[in-house]
Amino acid sequence: MHGIWKDMFVLGLPILEKILRPVIVYIFLIVGLRLSGKRELAQLNPFDLIVLLTLSNTVQNAIIGDDNSVTGGIIGATSLLAINYLVVRFLYDHRKIEQIVEGRADVLIEDGKIHEYKLKKELITKEELVAAARKQGFDSLSEVRQCVLEPGGTLSFTARKPDTEDIRHQELLKKFDALTEELARLRKLQPPATA
Repeated sequence: MHGIWKDMFVLGLPILEKILRPVIVYIFLIVGLRLSGKRELAQLNPFDLIVLLTLSNTVQNAIIGDDNSVTGGIIGATSLLAINYLVVRFLYDHRKIEQIVEGRADVLIEDGKIHEYKLKKELITKEELVAAARKQGFDSLSEVRQCVLEPGGTLSFTARKPDTEDIRHQELLKKFDALTEELARLRKLQPPATA
């Protein structure tokens, strides 16, 4: 019974190493994901999701090393949570550095015009953009005034508002339909012509 407790709680590595390993991997992942683009964060397709899942499994041993103890896991997890809290807190107070770390938003659609070169730069296909727009309630990209790829990988869509000519045109069509229905109703009420 003594061996179980020892395996669970006695550290196999020095505490400083258990703290430094997750911090180093965290910094590497921040830089790696930043360099790979916002697409990895957006998880737009199954391939990107697979990369993120296997990435976490790949760096697992680098974080825990040869130590599989509960205590080592808790120290590693605490280190990750602590470094993340410190980075987020630091970036909150330093907006310019946050923009360098997270990047800037990219406008993919502006005034209804799709910026193909930006889609290509972010490796987003038009079909993926249409699918993302559908998830947010748009039937097609023609309804979108603006689409922004946020630094965190989220796609934000803004609806195109109809201009006054479109509104007037729709009103005239409704009135024309109402007149057509009224004429049809009146024709039915009119007695048949006798010859």
